[in-house]
Amino acid sequence: MGKFLSFICILLVSLNGWAQQDTLSLPRDSVYAVKLAPKEIVFFNKLPKRSKKITEKHPDKTFWKHRNAIGLDVSEVAFVNWNAGGSNSISGLLNVELKRVYERANIRWNNELIARYGIVKQKEQIVQKTDDNFEINSTIGYRRDTLSNWFYSAKLNFQTQFSNGYNYPDVSNEISTLMSPAYVFVGIGSEYGGNLEFLNLYASPLTVKSTIVGDQDLANAGSFGVTPAILDENGNVIQKGENTRTEVGILLTSEFNTKLFENIGVSNKLKLYTDYLNNFGNVDINWELNFNFRVNNYVLAKIGSHLKYDDDIKAKQENAEGEQVEVGPRVQWKQQLGIGVIVEL
Repeated sequence: MGKFLSFICILLVSLNGWAQQDTLSLPRDSVYAVKLAPKEIVFFNKLPKRSKKITEKHPDKTFWKHRNAIGLDVSEVAFVNWNAGGSNSISGLLNVELKRVYERANIRWNNELIARYGIVKQKEQIVQKTDDNFEINSTIGYRRDTLSNWFYSAKLNFQTQFSNGYNYPDVSNEISTLMSPAYVFVGIGSEYGGNLEFLNLYASPLTVKSTIVGDQDLANAGSFGVTPAILDENGNVIQKGENTRTEVGILLTSEFNTKLFENIGVSNKLKLYTDYLNNFGNVDINWELNFNFRVNNYVLAKIGSHLKYDDDIKAKQENAEGEQVEVGPRVQWKQQLGIGVIVEL
């Protein structure tokens, strides 16, 4: 019996030692507590903790592109004891151009503001206006995919001037003023422009053109194509002239910019419009062509040409009796040459 009990005690001690050798000790703060069973089955005393969500802060990203350009051209001529004669003069021209373009995926929204104002002062003459323009353009487009350069577009164009215009040297009667005229184009169409800084084409088969003449005297005279006032035999106004004229037609525009040489660039803008109902095929033209000679980052010389033709704008000339009479529409042309400072922000 004593031998049997001794054998049992030795067996129990051996089993206990063998079991202790098969137990894997891990630190108490370990994520996993692993215990190996004789059949190599792994038991997890507790599940792993849920991983924390990692948030990465990205830098701010904008889908807007902008361009701000302000230019001032000044020229001056002075004479002292000049045998050939001449008149002292000084002139200035201020240009402002602001652009904002939003482009993301299949949507592009292009906005532009253009303002110009120029004056000249000659000896013994009043200050005269040489340039006057205020224009806003806004085009929003959508394309089917990001590989296409064609957009389904809607365009808005507004154009007017800042101050009165005269047939100099006569300044007793203005021939134009703020909002007289003003032109508004609203239409839908298709626009091509993979690179707006290089080439942009727009074609609209449905564009509404509104001509606004806010000055009632000019409206009564039928200026800029609006319906004139109805007068009696004594020249008294029976019915006032209309202040607006609305047309529906086709609008085509193009804008092209390129470099001829390292410091010589050319820009070309063309706008063509014809009305469906009134003289279809009689095209209104607005064409600007400019050559830019950049001396450095701040000095720019420019040679410009601006040609316009509008069948609704009747020119006036003075007859033998000294009266201003209409002679029908005429081609309008303006040429500019200047050098000045330009700052881009």
